Amino acid sequence: MQSKLLRGTFILTLGTILSKIIGLIYVIPFYQIVGKHGTQLYSYGYVPYTIFISIATAGVPLAVSKFIAKYNALEEYAVGRKLFKSGLVVMSLTGFSAFLIMYLAAPLLAEMSNPGKGQLGDVVTVMRAVSFALILVPFMSLIRGYFQGHQSMGPSAASQVVEQIVRIIFTLAGAYVVLKFLSGSMVTAVSVATFAAFVGAIGGLAVLFWYWYKRKPYLDELLEKDKGTVQISLKEIYKEIFIYAAPFVFVGIANPLFQLIDQFTLTKALVEMGTSKKLADTAFGILNFESHKIVIIPVSLATAFSLTLVPSITKAYIENDRENLTHQLNQTFQVLLFLTLPAAIGLSLLAEPVYTVFYEHDALGTQVLGAYAPVAILFSLYSVTAAIMQGINEQRYTILSLLVGLLVKLTLNIPLVNMFETRGAVLATAIGYSASIIINLIVIKYFSRYRYRFVWRRSLLIIIFAGCMWAGTEIMYKLLLLFLSPASKMQSIIIIVVSAFVGAAIYFYLGVKSGLATRLFGNRIERVLTKLKLPRRRQSVENR
Repeated sequence: MQSKLLRGTFILTLGTILSKIIGLIYVIPFYQIVGKHGTQLYSYGYVPYTIFISIATAGVPLAVSKFIAKYNALEEYAVGRKLFKSGLVVMSLTGFSAFLIMYLAAPLLAEMSNPGKGQLGDVVTVMRAVSFALILVPFMSLIRGYFQGHQSMGPSAASQVVEQIVRIIFTLAGAYVVLKFLSGSMVTAVSVATFAAFVGAIGGLAVLFWYWYKRKPYLDELLEKDKGTVQISLKEIYKEIFIYAAPFVFVGIANPLFQLIDQFTLTKALVEMGTSKKLADTAFGILNFESHKIVIIPVSLATAFSLTLVPSITKAYIENDRENLTHQLNQTFQVLLFLTLPAAIGLSLLAEPVYTVFYEHDALGTQVLGAYAPVAILFSLYSVTAAIMQGINEQRYTILSLLVGLLVKLTLNIPLVNMFETRGAVLATAIGYSASIIINLIVIKYFSRYRYRFVWRRSLLIIIFAGCMWAGTEIMYKLLLLFLSPASKMQSIIIIVVSAFVGAAIYFYLGVKSGLATRLFGNRIERVLTKLKLPRRRQSVENR
């Protein structure tokens, strides 16, 4: 049973990571098709959509899966089927309601976004085009949760990947055809690109329907074994689902809400400083779409890996196993920092060639990405600390920490933009997230009686390793700049590959030599060392 659970978690994590990677790679050709103006329009529509979709679906798959798994363990299979049947209706209504609200509120949201002169109607069109996806995605999230509740992670993973592939193919092909073959306008091309979210949802839903057709005989067999001793009303079912899902809604909308504050205030603040509206819109696109897409890379990978440890935290907390709980928390924080810190530092250091490879050589893009990259550490920490709070059953405090963080961001955003321009918005985000994380850490310490002393010591060691990596990467980067130019895409790729290889080699060597990597990743590192035929090091770093 335990191996099946771990296998399922691995499949789902792999599907999520693969989906994120696919969702990142497409920005390179998309930017070449629509340019800066296109990505600005795309951002105006996509940030509000992300908030709506998070409210409508965040936590639903996990909440439904926990509910169904709970009653399946009691052999009360009919309770889960009852939720599934009524849930399909409820999520259909929820999705359609979210679609109507966003569609009708598009003019107000567009006006609050302060688009350029004559662009208000364009932004409304883009927002309305993406809103159609809200009809299908909540419905789809319930089916994913139902499969996960039966310990079947394959359908969710496969549908996520297919949904992303279909969406991206339609985005790129649609925008390209509109602009190159139909001689259409930019707003039409971007509207087609955002409508791709609806088309992608159809693809993901088709996969889930196929799995349902294949698995229904087995699910019906389980229904025949139902004990029928538990009678629970729909009101009680949805109350339990809401309690499970609510914290994930707040975690899911955290990042989009921070972005929405920038959408409503950044361009306005820059224009009031004397910046031209065109340049202010460009800065908004660089921050909220172009840089953000790149910064999310280390966040997705590190968070996905760290969150696989959270079920162990829940188990240890419920069983009141303090020693195991402390060990699991130590592992979670260390893995997160070990993966995210070097990635964020490397991304910040190589901001110029990275931005060139993804988009074009741009001084403002380089500045913003260089400042934004370290914030990836905070994004990851917030997600993981919020998940740990869920694990120790103190998720109610996620609402408090998020509201405090947003209030700090809202208060500081315009003053910091006035002081540091676009980088001021990045700094306000960093301070806001830091406030939320501090509250989360205090809550974890208070309720789990966890001491951070060991993690602080280990963090110092990781910081030293990351500092050595940074020094080696910086030296190699400066040497390469003597022969190569970061203004060229091909030369930028060479700069990134060589510099990143040197940095990764230094960091990996220090991690293995100290025994830290083996301590954190165990057999995985042993297998890598065996394949590379490298000498193994006894674990010299004590975990106490």
